[in-house]
Order: sequence, then C-alpha cells, then structure tokens
Amino acid sequence: MLVHSRTAKWGVWAVFLVLFLPLFALPLLVVLGAAFATHWSGVLPSGPTVANFRAATRGEALEALTTSLVTAVAASVLALVVGTWAALAASALGKRSRKVLDALFVLPLAVPSVVVGLAVLVAFSRPPFLLNGTRDIVILAHTVLVTAFAHQSVAAALTRLDPSYEQAAASLGARPAYVLLRVRLPLLLPSLTAAAGLCFALSMGELSATMMLYPPDWTPLPVLIHAATDRGALFTGSALAVVLMTATLLVLLAVSRVRTRASYR
Repeated sequence: MLVHSRTAKWGVWAVFLVLFLPLFALPLLVVLGAAFATHWSGVLPSGPTVANFRAATRGEALEALTTSLVTAVAASVLALVVGTWAALAASALGKRSRKVLDALFVLPLAVPSVVVGLAVLVAFSRPPFLLNGTRDIVILAHTVLVTAFAHQSVAAALTRLDPSYEQAAASLGARPAYVLLRVRLPLLLPSLTAAAGLCFALSMGELSATMMLYPPDWTPLPVLIHAATDRGALFTGSALAVVLMTATLLVLLAVSRVRTRASYR
C-alpha cells in the first residue's frame, strides 16, 4: 500500500469494501444463491436444491459448455499466434508504422461487438469464403474480438524486453530463427500466458457477436444462459452461469500456474 498510517489503511479498506461489495461481490452472490433455489419471494432465496445444477451439467447444457470451451481455446490460440506474429513484426517497424498497426488491431474494440459480428457475417456469407452456418464463423468472430488483447500484451512486453540477451545470442553465431525460438519467445512466455488467459476469459463470456452467428449445432453456453433467462428460467440460468464461471476460473488458474512457472525460469 502507498499509505502508512493505520487510520489511512483502514480508510482505504473501507472504501474498497464499499465499492467492491455492491458492485462486484453482491451480484455474484445473488447469482450463486439463485442457482441453489427453487423460488425467491423474500429477501433471501428459499427452497434449496441442487436440481438446477443437475440440469446445468448434462445434456444440452454440457454440450454448450463443451462448445464454449472449444471455441475459447481455438480463438485464444489463433489470437495468440496472430497477435504475437504482428507484435514481433511491428517491433522492426518505425514508430509511425507501429501506431498504424496498433490502431488496426484495436479497431474491433472501438465498435460494439455486435457490429463485429455483423461485419463477419456479411464478409463470410458469400463465396469464396462461405462460412455462414458453420462453427468456423463463430471461432473467427471470437478471434477477431480477442486478438487485440494478445497483440497489445505482447507488444507491451517487447518494449520491456532487454535486447542484450538477443545480442549475446547473435554475437555467438545464433541464427535469427534460433534467437526467436530459444531466446525471445521464452522471455515472452509470461506475457504470452497472461494474454492467453485474458483471451480465453473474454471468449467464454462473449454473447453479442455470437448471437448473430451461431448455428443450431454450435451453441455456446452464454447463448444458452440468455435463452434460459429470456424464457423466465432464472434459477436454471443462474446455475448455468455458475458453471460457466467455474469452468473459466479453473482454466485461468491452470494458466496462472503456467505463467508463474514461466516467470521463475
């Protein structure tokens, strides 16, 4: 903390709790409580049950969770490859060219995701790139939406990278490809894993663009949550939301362990 007196520390914690509890913790607790309830007519939910989770972990719900996981992993890998390649290529360009490239990658974040979904739908609904009605168009839209985060994360890490390691390897006769694979990328591994985790989490929760693109046989879990709550099944939707949060957190914890090990290398 930047404050040292006990009174100031207690004040900072008080402000944190006042802001954190109603804005972040309380909504999550409400969803968690609703996931274990059959009805909610008073201040607290009543009729405790686990039936909502039985419905949320089998059949259509389990298939939707698998769809979300596959989509998020595929989009994260593609975004990481494209974003890393672009950041490495931009590092050799001039300052003005780097700014232009950064602007191009950040452009999908400057517009609503539903606009990105519409753009992908229009662009890939005609030959020779006819992807409409396939799972590939959903993965492509997610990749477009999250690549900016991978690119920005790697680009920021490259600016902090000590060039002496690369110079030492090159002075010993290492080829550029060897320097890239054995020196540069290992040094970027903590940033790469952090970018992968962020891309995965964002893809798992993406709804707006997905609603415009998903085919009936490729329904991600956020779409199923929206459909459940839209027809009034709030408790089932809450259970599905808890399953989505749990799956996302478990993957992020695994990525965090990889990132921690990479930081100590």
